[in-house]
Amino acid sequence: MQTGDHSTVVSLPPEALRPPDLIPARAGLDNFSSHPGLFVGRTSELDQLDAALAAPGGTVVQAVHGLGGIGKSTLAAHWAATRPHHCAPIRWITADTPDGIQNGLADLAAALQPALSATLPIEALAEWALQWLASHTGWLLILDNVNDPADIASLLARAHTQGRFLITSRLATVWHHIPTVVRLDVLDEAEALDLLARTAITTAPGRDLDGAAELCAELGQLPLAIEQAAAYLAQNPLTTPRDYLALLNAYPAAMYRSGATGITKPDRTIARIWNLTLDRLSTLQPKAAELLRILAWYAPDQIPVTLLDGLADPPTLNDALGLLTAYSMITPDHATRTLAVHRLVQALARTPDPDSPPSAAHLINDALSHATSQLANALPNTWDTPTTWPKWRTLLPHVDALADHAAAETDSLATARLLNLTGLFLADQGQVVHAINHLRRALAVNVRMLGRDHPDTLSVRNNLAGAYESAGDLGRAIPLYEQTLADRVRVLGEDHRSTLSSRNNLAGAYQSVGSLGRAIPLFKETLSAMVRALGEDHPDTLTCRSNLASAFQSAGDLGRAIPLFKQTLADRVRALGEDHPDTLTSRNNLAGAYDVAGDLGRAIPLFKRTLADRVRVLGEDHPKVLSSRNNLAGAYAAAGDLGRAIPLYEEILTNRVRVLGEDHPKVFSSRNNLAGAYAAAGDPGRAIPLFEQTLADRVRMLGEDHPETLSSSNNLAGAYAAAGDPGRAIPLYEKTLTDVIRVLSDNHPLTVTVRENLAAVDAPDAVGTPENGRAVLRTRRQRTHSVSADDDQDSFEP
Repeated sequence: MQTGDHSTVVSLPPEALRPPDLIPARAGLDNFSSHPGLFVGRTSELDQLDAALAAPGGTVVQAVHGLGGIGKSTLAAHWAATRPHHCAPIRWITADTPDGIQNGLADLAAALQPALSATLPIEALAEWALQWLASHTGWLLILDNVNDPADIASLLARAHTQGRFLITSRLATVWHHIPTVVRLDVLDEAEALDLLARTAITTAPGRDLDGAAELCAELGQLPLAIEQAAAYLAQNPLTTPRDYLALLNAYPAAMYRSGATGITKPDRTIARIWNLTLDRLSTLQPKAAELLRILAWYAPDQIPVTLLDGLADPPTLNDALGLLTAYSMITPDHATRTLAVHRLVQALARTPDPDSPPSAAHLINDALSHATSQLANALPNTWDTPTTWPKWRTLLPHVDALADHAAAETDSLATARLLNLTGLFLADQGQVVHAINHLRRALAVNVRMLGRDHPDTLSVRNNLAGAYESAGDLGRAIPLYEQTLADRVRVLGEDHRSTLSSRNNLAGAYQSVGSLGRAIPLFKETLSAMVRALGEDHPDTLTCRSNLASAFQSAGDLGRAIPLFKQTLADRVRALGEDHPDTLTSRNNLAGAYDVAGDLGRAIPLFKRTLADRVRVLGEDHPKVLSSRNNLAGAYAAAGDLGRAIPLYEEILTNRVRVLGEDHPKVFSSRNNLAGAYAAAGDPGRAIPLFEQTLADRVRMLGEDHPETLSSSNNLAGAYAAAGDPGRAIPLYEKTLTDVIRVLSDNHPLTVTVRENLAAVDAPDAVGTPENGRAVLRTRRQRTHSVSADDDQDSFEP
């Protein structure tokens, strides 16, 4: 027999000379395990493969694609070993390279005709196997981990009988010509837990699986990662899933490489599999690997494509994203123009690995810098304008993810700007604890990089104080305001606009804590300084005058508050115009002062006019429009017109939930106000559940000691009293009184109200009397108007 050009003569035994089409497929030719190991889930994917086999026709080609480690090979092996496909022989070929395919075919030839393996070169053996496949039916060829469809094109073309091919690949976008394509996704939560537990308990039945669900979630329900972690746990019986999580957090690079000796194959760890993919991406398109490292710092889902704008010219960017999509490293959503990246791919892509050039520490640090700058540049410049809120809500998860993933010592000034702006948005949305965390970190960056006296540092410190004030933590807010004021006086001077802003904010904090003896003189001093430095008609001057009026109102001095509100309104009309939002705020606050004074004949028409003007200027759904509706409803309630107040409160609550979301503090206020109206109408059956829900929500979002939480506690106690249930009312009043004295002061207006309500319900003839109902409503409306007047506080700075 001759073997080709420049051939040599090879002597073969007679049985080896039979042509391929005459060689039968004897038993025992399968080359993969008939027991592929532990397998969970994947019912629908197995059914898809079964359906493809049952379809009539010639060669059936099935492709399974997905992320590295998703379980493609495991699915193929399980399907081949357990489903009734009746194929024989079943041959497994590692098809990641042309050489691998050729070797697999040569092995098939040698298995069919052993005498050939000692005499023919590998190329000839592969050709012989191709001829055998083309002349026989019933076989199944599993082509595992195909990296390039061109590598298998001739094989698919020549074997055009009724044999079966099952292809697995990380490539997602190149199989449009394949009849059946199965996209493999991660396991569901129950399947992931089952896989982890069944492997981990092999060496320690009944072991502690504390943290198993959290570990599976952190591993993104990825089968290979769960198998790797479970093998590690099996080898280390004293290690719990929660311990493994801690190791993963402290030593990510080592843990992604670590499995279990004798259980985990060195080439079957997450680090090994994905580093090979990253190496290939870096070779094919370096920009693709760079983009993946940048995307690694964001939240795994709903990443706007616009966050990559400017990182490359459009053709290069499109090529890079196309390659990442093809290798299943990202999943685009064309409808929303967003990307998704598996959380474990992200974790590996942002973890330095000295053994992987694409994961070098300097490249990952560069990616963090780019990710931060892209996100900071994408943020809106304003945080309190409703038209920007959808964009804020889209970007917020990615700001949080970046802050969580990046070490604080790597934070840059871009990080500080990002966290400061996000903190302002969160504070405006009522998410004050979240805001405080970001603002504290931003302040630390500015102190470290700019120094304690830099104007930007002082601005962030002011904003942090404002967030503490919003959270009701005046014990931290006031010292921080005082420090910022002293520093600004020293660095910027007495009459600098920022110094005057600090004075205004400190006075407002004194007012919030009920220390009107300090608040009013400081507002007066600040107002005089603003008139001198900025002029009578400067917006800051007018804001300070409005705040002074509000402080007089809090002190019960309506004789000075109302004229000052009137003056501010007239000055704003003259300086800013009738329709300026600040003018409308002044009109709202004057109406509120009339309301508190009991002059509803002037309050209600002014609330109506302000509402109409705000609807016209700001639009139906603007938060200040919703506040105006709330205040009008409160005035109707104060006038005893609950027939108009209750439907308006119900409408406001629905609209605030829709516009602001369930957990916004103003939604809690609306629910509280509606409950108060029900209580005033003598309907405790509807009032009490709403008061209880409001209290629970405020405890959850604002904390036990927030003034609004304490107000809710007082109101719920009042509703219990009005319902004739002193057994629940008195203990709650007593607890609330203790708390308001501790948190606010002994003479704070809320403290006085709670003390009066407790005294009333303690009187034997007072239980369930109208006075208690009015006390609840009075406290509720006091909080409402405090919020309205605070429209002018101006605590935050960009």
